[in-house]
Amino acid sequence: MKNFLNSLREIRKYPSAIVGSVIILALVIAAVVVLITMPYKETIDFWRGGEESWYANPRYAPPKWFNWFREDKLAESFTMKDTESEEDGVVRVVEERDEGVKMITETFAFDYDYDTFPQDLAIYFTAQYDQKQPFVSLKWLTPDGREIKVASFAVSPKQTYRFIQDEKLKSKRLNGIVPNIGLFIDPEDPNQKVVKGTYQLVVEAVTFEADSNYTAEFVLYGQVYGWAGTDNLRRDLSIPLRWGIPIALTFGLLAALFTSVLTMIIAAIGAWYGGVVDALIQRITEVNMVLPFLSILIMVATFYSRSIWVILGVTILLSIFTGAIKGYRSIFMQVKESTYIEAAQAYGAGSGRLIFRYLLPRMIPMLLPALVSAVPAYVFLEATLAVLGIGDPVIPTWGKTINDAWVDAALYKGHYYWILQPAVLLMITGFGFAMLGFALDRIFNPRLRGM
Repeated sequence: MKNFLNSLREIRKYPSAIVGSVIILALVIAAVVVLITMPYKETIDFWRGGEESWYANPRYAPPKWFNWFREDKLAESFTMKDTESEEDGVVRVVEERDEGVKMITETFAFDYDYDTFPQDLAIYFTAQYDQKQPFVSLKWLTPDGREIKVASFAVSPKQTYRFIQDEKLKSKRLNGIVPNIGLFIDPEDPNQKVVKGTYQLVVEAVTFEADSNYTAEFVLYGQVYGWAGTDNLRRDLSIPLRWGIPIALTFGLLAALFTSVLTMIIAAIGAWYGGVVDALIQRITEVNMVLPFLSILIMVATFYSRSIWVILGVTILLSIFTGAIKGYRSIFMQVKESTYIEAAQAYGAGSGRLIFRYLLPRMIPMLLPALVSAVPAYVFLEATLAVLGIGDPVIPTWGKTINDAWVDAALYKGHYYWILQPAVLLMITGFGFAMLGFALDRIFNPRLRGM
């Protein structure tokens, strides 16, 4: 044990091991933070909530850090909700009139300092009334002092006004220019460049009943959104990127741990007892080695269950009886003839004690590098199944994100961020475990120390 701990201290001499350890530690910390801050049930419900959850997000929006590498700044998305006092550029003024009539004026003011136009603009109304609907008028005030009458209409209990769908606004007030462009340019400018500055959307409303009221939410759908962007369903891709961390680490670590430990134990039992036990283990191993591993997983996912835990269990079962058993067996056969084993037998040690107390500990220096190096293989396996469309349909993972992008032909549409982000995280994870595993192999394998 002392020699084992001394060997672990040699990790400090290998820069690759330090880098790998830092990457793994960062992934573990990130996984813990995600599990604490993003509870499973709430996250899954939100991710699968459809348009009701993601209505305020733009479609196909790259991450906002794209602007760091561009000269022309893409518009960022934002949402503004009304209040009864000035807050974040929103002002709501209520004026009481006779017989329950109220005049409500709301002003949504925001600074627009981008070089490109938004995807769309929308305002979401929620009205409360008995018989008479509130009536609203929308005005658009530009930084250069122009006033554009947008629309007037009665408000239903739930109503959405999308600027880009208003043909009257486009044809009569913006000279045939789509609203998401026409509202942000100077009509006298032939180059149609964005007029930067402070814009105001003014909502003037009249309610006709004492208890009648309404709320409004203004959304500007920009060209970029958040730190991970959005997909074709407006979903924030930061959710699968973050939740993919604990899923990948859990699947990879559990599969590598159970596979490595069980393989070593079975090899030790076969080597110690020999005879029929050893022969049976070897025949099972040889049969398993020629089975189509990936094909069996695909069949299980297709005909039985795509649950990640079912796939994990089948993966462990199929990975126990591999060529590693024969490698461990050859070493155990040598250790079995050692003098300290004979001494332990002379003292009356039973077979169980001999296997778990004397045989297996000798293999830990070989087990640790193999275990660490096996983790990325299982992480990639889970991602591969998801990319093939047979991963867990519920959990948002890196592989599922790549599959969604592939199904939507994201690469052909130019949405590279959708695929590259989870792919980079997969590579970083594999890189970290591989670097640490190679260093551990050099530390515990004397033949590699001088290489």
